[in-house]
Amino acid sequence: MNESTTEGRKLSRSFGRLALLGTLLVIAGVIGLVYTGVATLTSMLLFGWLLLVGGLVGLLHAIESRGTNYFWLGVVVAALNIAAGVVVIKHPEGTAEALTMFAALLFLTGGVFRLVGSVVVRGPQMGWTLLQGAFGLLLGLLVLFDWPHSSLYVLGCFFSLALLFDGLGLIAIGVGGRRIVSMVSERLDETAPTPDGPIKSPEDERK
Repeated sequence: MNESTTEGRKLSRSFGRLALLGTLLVIAGVIGLVYTGVATLTSMLLFGWLLLVGGLVGLLHAIESRGTNYFWLGVVVAALNIAAGVVVIKHPEGTAEALTMFAALLFLTGGVFRLVGSVVVRGPQMGWTLLQGAFGLLLGLLVLFDWPHSSLYVLGCFFSLALLFDGLGLIAIGVGGRRIVSMVSERLDETAPTPDGPIKSPEDERK
């Protein structure tokens, strides 16, 4: 029983850390929604460093696998990642503008395809698909008409929303996990044997 209690405490602490991490992500997401320009630059710098570090790791793996058929392919992919990372880090504003334009085009094309597909197919979810297509088309037009100024807040807003929802998910997992561990621990304590023998349930006492 001591081992079960110890494991329960470890699990409870682990879920508590998840909830704490989720709280930090939620705070970061809220701050990012308030300061979308800073969030945009931060997301671009993180993206650039991820590309750079990923390219360096890929280059090391390619060097370790030299002599194989995939050596030059690994070197080329790693070099492209490193070059893209350097460009993003040196020009985060320009990268944000390019990615915002790309996102606007994705919204536009996705909205048009959903609208056309829902009208042609006329499935049971036609109304919902029409709504999604219209929303995507409207969002793409709004971002495109305000470009390049929209690059200052669109990516930062998406990045902050991702942090916010991920944080809320981690909080839900952490709080729910701690409750489950607490309920299981209480159940184990109730059914734990005592020096006078195992605890009897109310049904056994009536018998």
